[in-house]
Formats: sequence, structure tokens, C-alpha cells
Amino acid sequence: MKRMRYAMVGGGQGAFIGAVHRKAMALDGQMELVAGALSSDPERARASGRDLGLREDRNHGRWEDLLADELRRGEDERIDFVSIVTPNHVHFPVARAFAEAGIHVVCDKPLVHSSEEAAELTKVVRRSGSIFGVTYNYTGYPMVREARDMVARGAIGTVRKVIVEYNQGWLATHLEASGQKQADWRTDPARSGVAGAIGDIGSHAENLVATVTGLELESICADLTIFVPGRRLDDDGNVLLRFKNGARGVLIASQIEVGCENDLRLRVFGTTGTLDWRQEEPNRLLHAPIDGPARVLTRGSPWLGEAARRATRLPTGHPEAFIEAFANVYLGVAAHIRALQTGSTPDPLDADYPRLEDGARGVRFIEKVVQSAASTAKWTPVGD
Repeated sequence: MKRMRYAMVGGGQGAFIGAVHRKAMALDGQMELVAGALSSDPERARASGRDLGLREDRNHGRWEDLLADELRRGEDERIDFVSIVTPNHVHFPVARAFAEAGIHVVCDKPLVHSSEEAAELTKVVRRSGSIFGVTYNYTGYPMVREARDMVARGAIGTVRKVIVEYNQGWLATHLEASGQKQADWRTDPARSGVAGAIGDIGSHAENLVATVTGLELESICADLTIFVPGRRLDDDGNVLLRFKNGARGVLIASQIEVGCENDLRLRVFGTTGTLDWRQEEPNRLLHAPIDGPARVLTRGSPWLGEAARRATRLPTGHPEAFIEAFANVYLGVAAHIRALQTGSTPDPLDADYPRLEDGARGVRFIEKVVQSAASTAKWTPVGD
């Protein structure tokens, strides 16, 4: 199988998530970094490219130069897709430009700053026919896919209530004042967008609920708080959820909970059972049926569904986690691109990844949470 060629925008020296994306894409030997514009600073961008062994003629100081160079190249050399791992404010112009050029795109979340940008990007992608993935990486965990399948086949009956929590403590102090890069841009409205914690990690929580349950939100009631003096965006969020099927829910997204690291937890309560999954123990899924004892399902077990088995690389008992989940998202995008290139229909279980529509829904959710938190009304409709 020919390795797919990709370029990266962002993710250079000092960046956290870019390295994670590259490691994930390297994991299965199907993808190769061949070009990049790895920083908004041209000198740092080129230095980062040299660190990663990029050829000088494909190591660019600006993403515009990267795109122009790729379009000059023949199809036998041009990239198959671009991975965008910049701060949020850069997502839209880069994604739009590459999609307009007919190049497939994988973009980090949250997708863009506004629903207007998301709508325009959707129009561009529909016109160009580009494949567009969004790296909600938690959807790549085998046991998340197992939970999704169990809900879909009625293993816990009708969903009544959902509780999703994303608890972190890394911004419990005014860390951005120290110049720490990740804290600096995530707390800056010009780069992060209208929301802080609810956009950064609350968007993951929303996507996890939508992916596993398939439920659509009807309305929300949100409370956002800035606890750290001098901070400009929310660092704590609590949202009540009402779903169109009558189910209820609670979403918590906080980055000031001292002692918490990356504690993402989802509980789905149905009429005949409950599912409970935690990201810090990702290889286990608790299933508590109404008519029997609770059981712990483990990743790699032969009795899991096909989606979970395909997302598994190692036998049971050998931990798989964060990077492998990212890798599963990228494998889904790659399978879709390969099918398009060969004129075939992709297997849905192979081309299993979050789409542009998921990213657009996440942007609308962030906006509605901010709107609700600023309103004196109790409930804010989520629809247009």
C-alpha cells in the first residue's frame, strides 16, 4: 500500500498537539510527512521543518507558500491531504484555501470561530468535493466505539439521561501570565474564540455525547465562570441539556479543578442499563444492566463489536490509548481518501471518523452555551 503524503500547518517547535498528530499518523506506516509550514513565525517554521527532516524545497515559512508550491507539483508528488494543528483562529483561512484547491483536509477542533465560518467552509467543501475530517480524537477509542454500538443496538434501552464531565486543573492559576504557550493562546479571545474551557474541552464533551448516543440537543441552560482574576475567557462551565427525544443531561467542562489531569468521563443511563467510560482508564467500559450484575468490558476482547475490534491493535491486557485513538481517526480519513482515489465505496467501519458536520455542530454548541450563559432566560433553543 502506497503511503499517503501529507503536509502540516502548525505544530512546530514548542507545540504540544502537532507532535501527537505526527506520531499518530506514523503509527501504522500509512502516512508520511513530506511538507509543512509549521509555525506562524517563518524562521521558527523552517527550523521546525529542518528538525523533522523536511526537504528544503518543501519546508515553508508561510502556509500560503506551502499551498502554492503544492499546486505547482504534479499529482504523483502532491500531498494527499493537509493536517491543520494551529491555534483556532487560523483554522478557517487555511482550511478554506486548501479545500477550495481540492486538497483533502484534517483540522483540529474546535473547527472555526463562528457558525458563519462553518457554513462557508461547508459550502466550499461541497463544491470542491474535498474530504474533511475533524480530530475529535476521543471518538477513536475502541471502547467509545463499542459504547456507540451498544446504544445503537438497544443494549441499554432508551437513553434517559447523560452525564459528561471533562475535568482539568492545569489553568487553576494565571498560567498565561508566565508566557506558557498553550495557556497563552487558549485564554486569548482573538485566537481561541468566544469561549475558553467550554470551547477547548467542552467541545470534546459535546462531541462524545453526540457520537455515543446519537441524540440531538433541543435546548440548553448554561453557566460560565471566570474564576482566575485577569483571565478573559471562561475557565469553568456547567450546562444542563435537553434532548429532542426527551432525555436530559449535564455537561461539565472545567480547567480550574485542582488535582484533575485529563478526566473525561461519560455516563449514559438508559431504561434497561447504564454505560460508564473514563478517558483515563480508556480500555474499560462498565455496563450495568437492569436485570443482572455489572460487568466490565475490556478492549481487545473477542466478544466486542466489529467497530471496536477494528480500532484495536494489541491483544487484551496491553494498553492502547491517546495516540492510538488519534491514529484511528486518521486511518478513517485515509480509508475514505483511498476509496475516492480508486473510485470505490468506502467501508463505513473503515472510513469511521468525525466529519465537517460534527465540527460545525460543535461550533454552534459553543456559541449557544456562551449565549445562554449571558442570558437571563432559563432555556436557550439550540436550533437556528
